[in-house]
Amino acid sequence: MKAFTELFYELDSTTKINDRIASLVKYFQTADEHDKLYAVALLSGKSPPRAVNSNFIRQWAAEEANLPDWLFEIAHHTVGDLAETIAILIPDTSDNSEHPSLRQYLAEIQALKKADEDTRREYIKTQWQRLTQPERLVFNKLVMGMSRIGVSKGLIIKALAQYAGLEEPIIAHRLSGSWDPAKITLDKLLHTEAPEETASRPYPFYLAYAIDIPFEELGPTTDWIIEHKWDGIRGQLIYRNGQIHIWSRNEELLTDRFPELHALHEVLPQNTVLDGEILVWRDGKVQPFAELQKRITRKNVTKAIMKEFPVILLTYDLLELNGEDLRAKPIVERRALLEDVVKKAHHESLCISEVIACTTWEEAAAEREKARGFMSEGLMLKRKSSEYRTGRRRGDWWKWKIDPLSIDAVLIYAMSGHGRRANLYTDLTFAVWDDGKLVPFTKAYSGLTDKEFNVLDAFVKKNTIERFGPVRSVKPELVFEIAFEGIAKSSRHKSGIALRFPRILRERFDKNAEDANTLDDLKKMLELYGKGNVDVS
Repeated sequence: MKAFTELFYELDSTTKINDRIASLVKYFQTADEHDKLYAVALLSGKSPPRAVNSNFIRQWAAEEANLPDWLFEIAHHTVGDLAETIAILIPDTSDNSEHPSLRQYLAEIQALKKADEDTRREYIKTQWQRLTQPERLVFNKLVMGMSRIGVSKGLIIKALAQYAGLEEPIIAHRLSGSWDPAKITLDKLLHTEAPEETASRPYPFYLAYAIDIPFEELGPTTDWIIEHKWDGIRGQLIYRNGQIHIWSRNEELLTDRFPELHALHEVLPQNTVLDGEILVWRDGKVQPFAELQKRITRKNVTKAIMKEFPVILLTYDLLELNGEDLRAKPIVERRALLEDVVKKAHHESLCISEVIACTTWEEAAAEREKARGFMSEGLMLKRKSSEYRTGRRRGDWWKWKIDPLSIDAVLIYAMSGHGRRANLYTDLTFAVWDDGKLVPFTKAYSGLTDKEFNVLDAFVKKNTIERFGPVRSVKPELVFEIAFEGIAKSSRHKSGIALRFPRILRERFDKNAEDANTLDDLKKMLELYGKGNVDVS
C-alpha cells in the first residue's frame, strides 16, 4: 500500500511523460509481485465497485473530524474532491506499523459490501486513524471506487514494455480482454499465453484523430477509403473455438447484451475477428443513438426489447480470418476479404459500411453535410495503404465530424464545479422559452475559458435569486449558444428533449433573454435530426 501511494503521488505530481514512465517502471521493478497487476488495473480505470455508500463516508468523516455536517460540506465544496477532503480534515494519528498490501486492502474493502453498517464504520475509521494523510487519500479512493488519476493506458503500455522487454503491441494485446489480478500475476500475464484467454481476447483498437491538417496535404481522394463515422458502440466481434465474444473499445465484455449477434457463429469462418459499430437498425436504416441507449440500459434483454430495438454489427474492418492476424495487411486488402466474408455470411445481423465514392475533397465535404441524415457523426478517412495499428495514431486514419447543432438559451441555474473549479460556478443549467415561460432543457459545464468562467462566476454571485443547497437560481439575463451533437425525445426531462454532448459554444452578448430560442425550435430540430431519413442499406 505504501509503495502504491508513493506511485500515486509521483504520477499526480508531473505531466512529463518520461518521468511518469520512469515512476511506473520503478514500481513494477520493486513492488510486491501480487500487487503489480492490481496497480495496473486501478491505474487503467478497472476500479472495483464502490464498497460503501458515499453518504455514509461523509457522515463518518464528519464525526471523526468533529465537524457539523454543514461545515464539512463547505470544506468539501472548497476542496472539490471528497476523498481528498476527508484525508485533510481527519487528524493525523498514524503510526509506523506495517500496513496490509494493496491486494489485501482491496480484498478487505470488497468484503465490506456484505458487512453491516457498524462493521463498515469501525473498519473505515480504524484505517483513517492508522494511515498517513497521503495513504488516507489513496485508501478513500479505493473505498469509493475512484482510483483513476489520469494515466492513459498507452502510458502504462510503454512502461510495461520497458519493464518486460516486450514490444508495445504485444503488451497491448495481452492487457486486452478479461483477466483477474486475483488469479494471475503481472509477469505471468505478460509472458504466458493461456489458450482459454487467448480465444476470447480482442485486439487493441485503432483510433483516429480529428482532421487538423489542410486537405491538400492528404493527396488525392483516390488514396483514401471514405466512409461514414457511425454513432453507435464501437466493438470487436470475435469468433474462436466455436464461441462468440463481443468487446467494446473500452474493453467491456458485451456478449450477453446482444444475443442476436450470437447467431453469426453459424455463418462466419472459424477464428474470425470483425471490427465495426453496433447500431439499432430498423427498416434498412440506422436509428438514433438514443434508441441504442434505451437498449443498453436494460438489465434483462428480453425478446420484446430485441424486437423493439433490433441491432446489427455494421462492420468496416477484418482483423483476423481463419486464425491469421491480418492487421499488418493494407486496409484495401482487409476490406476485400471483409466484403467476401459478409457476402458469404448473408445474415440480417451483419452488414458492411459502404465506401463513399468521391473524386474531390469538395465532393467529400458535400457528403459530410448529408451525414446527419444517415445518423452518422461525419466521415472517416482511412489511407488505403494503412495497417491496423494500436491506439490513437496520426497520419493514416482521420475522423471528419459534422459541425454541431446549436441553439441560443438562457442561463437559469448554476452550481459550483469540482477539483480546481470547486470555488467557481461552472455547472450550468439552460432554458428556452415555451408559452412565455423558461423551461430548462440541458446542462453544460465546458466550452468557456478560465477567464470567462471567472466573469460568469462573479455574475452568479451578484445575481442570485434563490439557493437550493449547492445550486443557485440566477436572474435570467445571460444568453449562451449551446452546441450539441444530437437530439432525441426524453420522458425524463421536463422539456421532453435530451441533447447529446451539450457544451457552451459562446456567450451571445448581442442578444437579450427574450431573443433566445423556443421549445418549438428544439422540436423542429428533433423532427429534422432526431431520426434517420436516409436509407443506408
